[in-house]
Amino acid sequence: MINPISKTIDLGDGRTITIETGKLAKQADGAVTVRMGNTVLLATVCAAKDANEGVDFMPLQVEYKEKFSAFGRYPGGFMKREGKASDYEILTSRLVDRALRPLFPDNYHAEVYVNIILFSADGEDMPDALAGLAASAALAVSDIPFNGPISEVRVARVDGKFMVNPTFDQLSRADIDIMVGATIDNIMMVEGEMSEVSEKELLEAIKVAHEAIKIQCQAQLELTAAVNKTVKREYCHEQNDEELRQDVKAKCYDKAYAIAVSGNANKHERMDAFDTIKEEYKATFSEEELAEKGALIDRYYHDVEKEAMRRAILDEGKRLDGRSTTEIRPIWCEVDYLPGPHGSAIFTRGETQSLSTVTLGTKMDEKIVDDVLVRDKERFLLHYNFPPFSTGEAKAQRGVGRREIGHGNLAHRALKRMIPDDYPYVVRVVSDILESNGSSSMATVCAGTLALMDAGVKMKKPVSGIAMGLISENKGKNFAVLSDILGDEDHLGDMDFKVTGTKDGITATQMDIKVDGLSFEILEKALNQAREGRMYILNKLTETIAEPRADLKPHAPRIETLTIPKEFIGAVIGPGGKIIQGIQEASGATVTIEEIDGVGRIEVSGNNKAAIDAALAQIKGIVAVPEIGEVYQGKITSIMPYGAFVEFLPNKEALLHISEIDWKRFEKMEDTGLNVGDKIEVKLLDIDPKTGKFKLSKKALLPRPPRPERPERTQD
Repeated sequence: MINPISKTIDLGDGRTITIETGKLAKQADGAVTVRMGNTVLLATVCAAKDANEGVDFMPLQVEYKEKFSAFGRYPGGFMKREGKASDYEILTSRLVDRALRPLFPDNYHAEVYVNIILFSADGEDMPDALAGLAASAALAVSDIPFNGPISEVRVARVDGKFMVNPTFDQLSRADIDIMVGATIDNIMMVEGEMSEVSEKELLEAIKVAHEAIKIQCQAQLELTAAVNKTVKREYCHEQNDEELRQDVKAKCYDKAYAIAVSGNANKHERMDAFDTIKEEYKATFSEEELAEKGALIDRYYHDVEKEAMRRAILDEGKRLDGRSTTEIRPIWCEVDYLPGPHGSAIFTRGETQSLSTVTLGTKMDEKIVDDVLVRDKERFLLHYNFPPFSTGEAKAQRGVGRREIGHGNLAHRALKRMIPDDYPYVVRVVSDILESNGSSSMATVCAGTLALMDAGVKMKKPVSGIAMGLISENKGKNFAVLSDILGDEDHLGDMDFKVTGTKDGITATQMDIKVDGLSFEILEKALNQAREGRMYILNKLTETIAEPRADLKPHAPRIETLTIPKEFIGAVIGPGGKIIQGIQEASGATVTIEEIDGVGRIEVSGNNKAAIDAALAQIKGIVAVPEIGEVYQGKITSIMPYGAFVEFLPNKEALLHISEIDWKRFEKMEDTGLNVGDKIEVKLLDIDPKTGKFKLSKKALLPRPPRPERPERTQD
């Protein structure tokens, strides 16, 4: 009989989370199921016994997968089975990875694989909010060295009230949506989007998340004790030479420090100077000695470089490129750079450059989202590309990686709430990073804003973004917050913190913290310093283009929309789509129709106004309700001895009696001069309330001739 061990966490709103181990996947180093309501995740973790030779980093791989069967659905496509990871699964994997990675011991280099699988869902609770908890709990019940536990929760503010792990429905009404990862003591990761909130409101949301995480971490500690996994495996993944370490520092530190304080703004010159120091040191060894000690020298020199950069900032306030801690690198911008796209812009900040384009499309260009729990359409798309040449690397570009999906998602979240809700166009922004040293995702936000305004997209407000960094020691007692960080400051620093927003508030954020003991006071200082930087960059954007262009580019598609009563949708489409196809053929415009919130939404697009107007006229004719006294342009469809049948509105036909053609009397229709196909103007005189038949008249539109005068009678 299997006796699993479990712990239950009370969320305080009637919901609970249960962590269970000892029942499934027992050959993994650690395995747990996490259940909230009908949502069930299985997380497993396996680690190699030893590190591969030459590995001096943490080879962690996190995979989050959702089974379509979890929600009683079949996968799409010909194969009818789960395929490559969706963007949503990749983004969830990244969220977990970013919270776990800093907490493995620095000298632990064995391969670790974390797999999280959604096996059951009800479409109400959001499983990604449980993935971090599941992964950490699997590590907690294993013997893998890990300085956790951690957990992740989503916090949303709905109607002014903060909620932990909201449902899909609640999240759709939220003005703050953030995911927070943390240990009992420290925030590790934050990512999310919001509707122009203040720095104070964001901090409040993070604090709410941390309080919930503390409870979940405590449950994991109790679970670790219950399964007797408090003692972790022994390992030895590094062979160190302390004498060599001290020698590298003694002979290289002063030289590295001199470069760190020199203020050379050229990235490649600075890198070459640092590399020269290392190579000169290596030159004092023989080839045989380097074969044995070369990798150690590289690692020890990296530590020297890191310390030199950090001391230059903390002791002298000097950054690698000579700026002060709050200074933004030089910025130049240009819009309308490319003639082909519907909008384009270049944003260059220091040695980081984004060339962004905007393409406007119709409903037929919508992205179809077919994930396990989300079936939807996206009308605002943002794609980010990071080719190797942007950093001077000589290698091929092999498709879109996880980093590109993550950076693109952050920029997408930064801008999407500034696109009008009723905007008729599908909008695609593509950011190609042409040069990179510092945050290219924030350059994407800025270039995207410029390109959108250049395209004439009626953005609510322009958005700017900035990447912040942190250098700290003594658990944050001595620290420096850095605005507009360089790539090296990101790599060697203690925090990477990106913030985007308008002049009125924050729209998105992403934070990765690599040290313990970072207080909320430091976070508040970083947020406020980030706001100053954002405002400076925003002014640079609006100096280039102050507001969206009044009109679209001449070669952009034109779209008109209208809504019709639900009961007219079928009339516009026609049997087998005959009517709507006829409208498109006759006008040259593209017409799409769908039901939204109980009404028909019609979108008419074309390359010229005449085609759109022709299609709209036909549609309005179909949905028009005949009104007594109105005048219509009709077409004669058939002629009978007693009159002519006239189609005065699409699919609406009525008899024009011979007596209503003219004021003069006609004995037969041949005398009227009317023929099938003739266009004729008629007036609707009446609608029979019983039969619904229409009475048309042409003579009612003609001036009535004067009556002939009667001859006077004479008396005989």
